[in-house]
Amino acid sequence: MNTAAQPAHMHISPSEPQLAVAYSVCRRITRASAKNFYYAFLLLPRSKRRALCAIYAFMWRCDDIADDINLPLRERRQKLSAWLDALHRAHSGVLTDDPVLLAVTDAQRRYQIPIALLDQLAQGTAMDLREDGERDASAATTETVAYRTFDDLYLYCYRVASVVGLVSIRIFGYRDPEAELLAERCGVAFQLTNIIRDVKEDAAAGRVYLPEEDLQKFGISADQLRNAYVRSRLAPLLKMEADRAREYYRSADLLIPMIDEDCQPALWALVTIYRRLLEKIARRNYDVYRGRTSLTRREKLAVLAQGFVKRLT
Repeated sequence: MNTAAQPAHMHISPSEPQLAVAYSVCRRITRASAKNFYYAFLLLPRSKRRALCAIYAFMWRCDDIADDINLPLRERRQKLSAWLDALHRAHSGVLTDDPVLLAVTDAQRRYQIPIALLDQLAQGTAMDLREDGERDASAATTETVAYRTFDDLYLYCYRVASVVGLVSIRIFGYRDPEAELLAERCGVAFQLTNIIRDVKEDAAAGRVYLPEEDLQKFGISADQLRNAYVRSRLAPLLKMEADRAREYYRSADLLIPMIDEDCQPALWALVTIYRRLLEKIARRNYDVYRGRTSLTRREKLAVLAQGFVKRLT
């Protein structure tokens, strides 16, 4: 029988061996790609760790589609739309052989994650697929600022990062509704840190996330971000964005006690890794042209060790 012809209301549950394989694929994707998240995930109970790896693998697939420079932007949008359609079919009970979809729909059901949140994750990725940027990546010589104000940038941060936080706390477990706003703000802090770190790489790819009003305030044009000589004027701007991020990180301190106790060390570790990354950039005087800043494996393992101590006490 053709699975596509089956009634939408008929839910077909995958077998436990199928789910075990699917979650294993998601874990491998997360381990290979989530250089910061994976360390924190190790502190979670197994079932919650599997669920978050599935969510990350779903996000990774969205990013992989959006970043495929071998396809025109129009085809990437179509492919992303098809991926979301496949998610909704799997959610409605149509059998799929895609391991990421198997795992993410199972996690979504187990932890009652609204399907709309997964839609928003993909919509955030699609915000990078702008019509005005439809050109060959090799011909990207002029940058386009996508966000005029910080409020505009906030929406992007919400969709690509805050929504991850809103999904994550449903897996972590929480009771106080205030946790949702705190998770949203925590996600913005993470994304601002990524934006600060990746200014050079993003500009080279024709992407500018720093708001136009902030660039103008410091007398910087989008085109200049591709050249290292702008670093002295860029440092005060990045410091301003970092101060914003630090303010949003304060929400994490309030959020950690609100989630289930068995997940608090993991969230603490994730926040600590990102905060230390931001401060490492600051110690370099925000010179993001000197090479991509990251925590070393030893530094991450030190945070992981502290997290295990917190889990045991």
